[in-house]
Amino acid sequence: MFSQLGDKLQDIFKDLRGHGVITEANVTDALREVRMALLEADVDFTVSKNFIARIKEKALGEDVLRSVTPGQQIVKIFHDELTTLLGGDQSSLNLDKPARILVVGLNGAGKTTSSAKLAKYLKKQGRAPLLIACDLHRPAAVEQLATLAAQIEVPIFTPPPGLKDVKECARLALEWAQTQNGNVQIFDTAGRQEIDQALIEEIKDLKAFLQPGEVLLVADAATGQQAVSVATHFNDALQITGIVLTKLDGDARGGAALSMREVTKRPIKFAGAGEKMDAFEPFYPERLAGRILGMGDVLSLVERAAEAINEEEAARIEHKMRTSTFDFNDMLEQFKMMRRLGPLENILGMLPGMSNMKGFSVDEKRLKRIEAMVLSMTNQERTRPDVLNARRRQRIARGSGTSVTEVNDLIQQFGQMKKLMKNAGKFKKMMMAPPRGAGFPGLPRR
Repeated sequence: MFSQLGDKLQDIFKDLRGHGVITEANVTDALREVRMALLEADVDFTVSKNFIARIKEKALGEDVLRSVTPGQQIVKIFHDELTTLLGGDQSSLNLDKPARILVVGLNGAGKTTSSAKLAKYLKKQGRAPLLIACDLHRPAAVEQLATLAAQIEVPIFTPPPGLKDVKECARLALEWAQTQNGNVQIFDTAGRQEIDQALIEEIKDLKAFLQPGEVLLVADAATGQQAVSVATHFNDALQITGIVLTKLDGDARGGAALSMREVTKRPIKFAGAGEKMDAFEPFYPERLAGRILGMGDVLSLVERAAEAINEEEAARIEHKMRTSTFDFNDMLEQFKMMRRLGPLENILGMLPGMSNMKGFSVDEKRLKRIEAMVLSMTNQERTRPDVLNARRRQRIARGSGTSVTEVNDLIQQFGQMKKLMKNAGKFKKMMMAPPRGAGFPGLPRR
């Protein structure tokens, strides 16, 4: 998501920073290219026009054009304005009692999955969420939510078979909720393929009955130009309190994220970037602006690592690396830890400068083949690679669906890695150990 837009913006600003002196013509030309990049990314025309006008007004200021680094100043202005366009600061949920959240949107946007993901997120935050199935129209919608609820171990209310009155469904759900120990109620509602008055009236009645503290519009990030129409209709009818953007892991152009926030003046509160229940997190405008401009998102990476990686296990592996006792079992553990962080390309995109590396990609298939080869080894072979003779290597190749050449390459690379670890450990020990005299070894004592 946003990779195409990000690449274009980074190229534009790289060229702008290359000028020792920046003129009004330079700025105008650059912002014309920026506007075209935004439009190609499906950002609404009016949103793009107003956004560029705000940047141009600030970028043509005398302080910027006469500064020592005018190109950098303009990039900062763009970053700040992009952050504002995306919402400024991260917006939290209103969970004041009775803490009810109404989830609305079109069919196919991911309402049911997002409801379950939100429940899991709140559960991890120490809340006790309850899921309530109020989609009485889409076939199997109730069953889908029930399956997800069982997966994340969250209580769920399912309506009686044949019930068609959504308000009656909500009334029964509230009675059921009183028998539970939950403190947040999440209502998954029905959608349609297109916005129609019947849908709007049904949800308006439901909102009036429940009086929820949050009305979250779930929107597909790939919606494109339709995003503005969808957001406007739902906001006019329901006065939504926030937006949940889904499918941010896709290759869509991403303009919906920029357009919907601007036309509704409502914050984007959460973003979904994958099918897994964990692929759901609060939306931080400043962090996304940084990623779009190639500045990385180290804060999100650190938070994700702290949540996914066991500190004791990481320390154990680090110790084994330093003492040169690292084996293939430890390599498997490293792979597991990396996978918990998410797709490697997404992780690398959070590192400053990595998105500027044209053509750079992570070969996930290669990593899977390495994992298959290690899993085809016996425990003895993993801990003692020196026993891997020709016959054993042939067996590993057959068991992992790879070639003997690939197995040989893996063992050779593993040996080289261990040698590097050993040398690094010796170097560190030499540098840390107190010499007999004072200062570094070999230097005369003062």
